[in-house]
Amino acid sequence: MAGKRKVVRYRRTPNINIGMLIFAVIFVYMVFSVYTYIRRDKIQPYEVTEGSIVNDRQYTGLILREETTEYAESSGYINYYIQEGKRAAAGTGIYSIDETGRLAEVLAESGTERTLTEENLKELKSRLTSYSLSMSEDDFSRVYDEKYSLEAMVLEYVNFNALSSQGELEEALGTGFRQVRTPVSGVVSYAVDSFEDLEASQVTAEMFDRTNYSRGITRAGDLVEAGTPVYKIITSDNWSLLFPLSEEDAAEYASETSLQVRLAGHDRVISGDYSTVTGADGLQYGKLDFTKYMIQYESERYLDFEVMTSVEEGLKIPVSSVTSKNFYLVPVDFLEQGGDSDDSGFLKEVYTESGTSVEFTPVTIYYSTEEYYYIDTAEDEPIHAGDYLVKPGSSSERYQVGATASLQGVYNINRGYAVFKQIEILEENGEFYTIKENTSYGLNVYDHIVLDASAVDAEGALIYQ
Repeated sequence: MAGKRKVVRYRRTPNINIGMLIFAVIFVYMVFSVYTYIRRDKIQPYEVTEGSIVNDRQYTGLILREETTEYAESSGYINYYIQEGKRAAAGTGIYSIDETGRLAEVLAESGTERTLTEENLKELKSRLTSYSLSMSEDDFSRVYDEKYSLEAMVLEYVNFNALSSQGELEEALGTGFRQVRTPVSGVVSYAVDSFEDLEASQVTAEMFDRTNYSRGITRAGDLVEAGTPVYKIITSDNWSLLFPLSEEDAAEYASETSLQVRLAGHDRVISGDYSTVTGADGLQYGKLDFTKYMIQYESERYLDFEVMTSVEEGLKIPVSSVTSKNFYLVPVDFLEQGGDSDDSGFLKEVYTESGTSVEFTPVTIYYSTEEYYYIDTAEDEPIHAGDYLVKPGSSSERYQVGATASLQGVYNINRGYAVFKQIEILEENGEFYTIKENTSYGLNVYDHIVLDASAVDAEGALIYQ
């Protein structure tokens, strides 16, 4: 019988897959990179553009005109013949009073068609468009005033189209029908308030509170009493805007004889003669006098506008992009050009075991005035506080670095890292600065800068977008 064999298990050498190991390392690296990228603060860039900033002050003005209120001569139902905002010559029939109340019946019996023409509809649409552009939620009460004005316009158009034969109506209605004519020539308006005879010297601060303001609009077909104000007539194209003045405003405009203003809702910019008046309450008010566009605002008493105090052209950058940085000051007559190169720098004293020597040290100039150059204060720069600089052409005149000054600037990131660039601010509006362009050490149009300067730790930092 054959002897038993002993089986010994063979121990295998571990088989390492190099490809899988490399893949695992790459995977871990990618995960780490994605994680650090997500956690890293992102820098938002901003492209420098040309632009301007208009500084303006906003006001609500009270409109004063040469206008006269006319009153109903007798009681009855009123019907208008002149459309709102139209000019009427002296002696033009403007409205009629029907004491009998039979006008509608006579018109119906005569078969007169009471419709709106294409021109009427066009003017109504224009009025609605103008109002929608100037409407403000802060003055919602004007919606009702505008509604009454539109209703009045519609009735005026209807009556103007229908009442073409005054002789026939007078014959049909008898002595109960009376036509009234304008006493003078001018622009007709049916919005009547208590300010028609107001003088500039009678203005008070309470008059600028629009919550208490009301105006009456007599509509065609209404029953009116004798003595009721039924329309007003504006006899001049000259008009004025009065507005409250703060002490700051008064000082700002003290030397001005005219101001440029933008009228709200119409994007219309006009200039007016400027003066000041003292109101009945002893306060100072600004007064702007105009000779154009009166008819566009003939039914308005209040007008929102902006005084355009300054317009500055230049490069436009966000306020958030601006920071400040300290620099060493070096007198301008210490600057030296470096031998065979075009580099600018200074002659710096260097101390060695063999003695004191002077060597040319190139530096980056960030800004200059008539007296000083501004150079970096960073530790890795070749010039530091306490170093002595030698004036070119003189072996005895030296300057010790130490004095500093601050500059406003932004971080330019055209090369992928932050480089401080000095700026000269011309104007601001709270959101943007307008800065001087074509400066020796500043920005150019289309440069890319950091939108939020506080996101950059230091100059030279790499920028990840």
